[in-house]
Amino acid sequence: MAPLTNLHGITKTLGPITCLPNAYKTHKRGHIVGFMGSSKTHEISECSIQTTRRATIGLASIVLTGQFNENISLAGDNGFWYDEPLPQPTATNKIANEKTGTRSFIKKGMYMANIGVKGSAYRIKKYAFDLLAMADLVAEDTLNYVRRYLRLKSTFMYFDFDKVISAIPLDDKQQLTEMANKLFDNLEKLEEAATKKNFPEARSCYHDTEVMLREVMNRMDLLYKTI
Repeated sequence: MAPLTNLHGITKTLGPITCLPNAYKTHKRGHIVGFMGSSKTHEISECSIQTTRRATIGLASIVLTGQFNENISLAGDNGFWYDEPLPQPTATNKIANEKTGTRSFIKKGMYMANIGVKGSAYRIKKYAFDLLAMADLVAEDTLNYVRRYLRLKSTFMYFDFDKVISAIPLDDKQQLTEMANKLFDNLEKLEEAATKKNFPEARSCYHDTEVMLREVMNRMDLLYKTI
């Protein structure tokens, strides 16, 4: 018998079908009848075996796919994904670049789950540590990777800083805002140097950034205990 389909999905001509089960016919089970110590076996037809196997596979596929119930709930109903565009985070404090109104390293189209103020403070500290661990990556032939990694971590730090600044007492807001702006100004310079593949400038900016990142880690460690 020729195969049903070829590689391009075009149906071919089927050979003669010699074994088609009748939907209204009941197949008898095979049994053994003994005559003087000898036996004669009525074999179950190959067609019946194949029909049973196909019916079992078909039933299993129905159970797995859930097509037996037209009212089965969809995955979109239980909140596993967004049917609409992802909500974009925003910043309300003065931590953007005064000239551009934003930050050049911000990566768009990212979803940031609400992990609370303490969670944001912890994540700032963790991502500052991750950027400190990037020292070995800052090399002449890896600046493209530096830029991508920097944008990812800095975007989260930017919006986390905004959330933490909004939550702390008024007397502490100015000092933390200045720290954030100092860090982000330098990260913009590092991102620009990496984009231009200017290794000497990128290395210089990164050395300056290391000092700021340690200060940020220490400050977030204190805030995490008091928030």
